[in-house]
Amino acid sequence: MFHAVYANGSISAAARGLNVSQPAVSKVLRHTETQLGIRLFDLVRGRLVPTDEAHALFREVDEVFGRIASLQITANNLRNAGAGHLRIGVAPSLGLEIAPAAISAFRKKFPSVTFDIKTLHHNDVLRALYERECDLAIGYDPPDHPRLKSRKLSAAQLYLIARPGHFPSVSETLDIAELSGLEIVSVNGSGPIGDLVETALEKAQVEVREIISVGTYYIAAALVRFGSGVAIVDEFTARSMVSHGLDTIEISPEMRFGVHAIWLEDRPPSKLGLRFVKAIEEALQK
Repeated sequence: MFHAVYANGSISAAARGLNVSQPAVSKVLRHTETQLGIRLFDLVRGRLVPTDEAHALFREVDEVFGRIASLQITANNLRNAGAGHLRIGVAPSLGLEIAPAAISAFRKKFPSVTFDIKTLHHNDVLRALYERECDLAIGYDPPDHPRLKSRKLSAAQLYLIARPGHFPSVSETLDIAELSGLEIVSVNGSGPIGDLVETALEKAQVEVREIISVGTYYIAAALVRFGSGVAIVDEFTARSMVSHGLDTIEISPEMRFGVHAIWLEDRPPSKLGLRFVKAIEEALQK
């Protein structure tokens, strides 16, 4: 009841969300305050305003609700797991072309197989596998963790993308030193690829102006397309942007990374999962 009132901002909205009566919500809320010995809400100009104690309590309660949601997902995935269903987590940029191509080719061979596809950022891989949101993840150089196992499928590199004419004297390759002072769209929380870029810039003693920080390379590419600076992205994002008219430029020295299939050590992929890994590998080769 407390979570519903806090999240919805009123007793009436909480009651509608819980499908109970307003008096029932009020009664439980009063009982909760009595049991805790603290006030959770003050009535200010006809509106319920959470107290400082309520703010502190909600952080804990919301975390419990999050764990309950995770439990429900895990139970549902265990119930629905089967030989003909694959739950795959993919890095967002691999979801642009590689994963769709692999799935299409795979279902031509195995038309009865169904998929549940989730996009996973680098820091979410272990949690998603552990909580059974997916059985297998396809991503970049995996986190160093004793429970994770992986198989390298391919290698890729980073490219600079820019609007046509941004570098008029450059044909195909740009020395990293020429990035000095440029306005760049950066990707935060990008794991090993972000570390790769940061290390290369530090080694070359190059300082750039990070004008916008985003969560995915695809958004970074879209911002570049509309005139917001340049961006260093993985080659899968770069290739998908060619059709939008952006210049894709190799950076010297090369910045390379691995593409891996990742799973938990104690939950190895099924035979069907290994066949799908092969399909991803073939899509990468193409």
